[in-house]
Amino acid sequence: MTSVEAKREAAVEDLRSFDGVVVAFSGGVDSAVVAALAHEALGEDAVACTAKSETLPAAELKDATRVAEEIGVRHEIVSFSELDSEAFVANGDERCYHCRSMRLGRMFDKARELDIETVCDGTNASDPGEGHRPGLRAVEELNAYSPLLEHGIAKEEVREIARHYDLSVADKPSMACLSSRIPTGLEVTEERLTRVEKAERLLRTWGFEQFRVRDHDGLARIEVGEDELERALDPDFAAAAREHVGDLGFDHVTLDLAGYRTGSVSPEETPDEADVLDAEYPTGDD
Repeated sequence: MTSVEAKREAAVEDLRSFDGVVVAFSGGVDSAVVAALAHEALGEDAVACTAKSETLPAAELKDATRVAEEIGVRHEIVSFSELDSEAFVANGDERCYHCRSMRLGRMFDKARELDIETVCDGTNASDPGEGHRPGLRAVEELNAYSPLLEHGIAKEEVREIARHYDLSVADKPSMACLSSRIPTGLEVTEERLTRVEKAERLLRTWGFEQFRVRDHDGLARIEVGEDELERALDPDFAAAAREHVGDLGFDHVTLDLAGYRTGSVSPEETPDEADVLDAEYPTGDD
């Protein structure tokens, strides 16, 4: 038995000790693995719960539903709005703390409705060392249980376990919530979230896989992965991006020649958090 197999079995055995769990579920690889572990351990007493809000792209909600069906786990959807929080809208250094507190709070509300005591999240053993992660404080304060962290399962091991369960998201890139596209200090608004979501939907339609569209108060800064940068430099793409992204309400459209990188608009250039979408969703980095 490999070390990863031993960790997986230990996590399943651990989860069997609970009467039931609600898994904060974005459909990303971390939360999907936690849901799969919990479903193996508890069957119908494991519930995957996705929080729908303005910061969650519609495509991610659709993916979460599909991945829950792959696992066979019961799936619940709850709704809330981060925009109800003035502290979140202000978009300071603690934005992810406020977001995660609200998101996990809805998970605990759902757990109480279902008479379940434990809420699990997707924080893995790699997350605490990744720089500015205020959202992790919310996990501690609300006493959510992180089985991946508890059993020392790091990000690459999470992907290996996802392949064990034959999950389609095993190699899915991390996807942080839409608010991570807005520079710190610039207010998060529904208008900005909507045009970022639409712009990224265009890039996905055009076949790009690793990308972000950053909203600098009307200037769209497109980042794509290093291996896709040459295609983004094509004049035809430049013309299409200028026309179609510009039509979404951006005054200017630019391509960042440094390419995609996590946290390029967050404090001290550290990874953004927001599980959706996964560990912060509790997920992920941006």
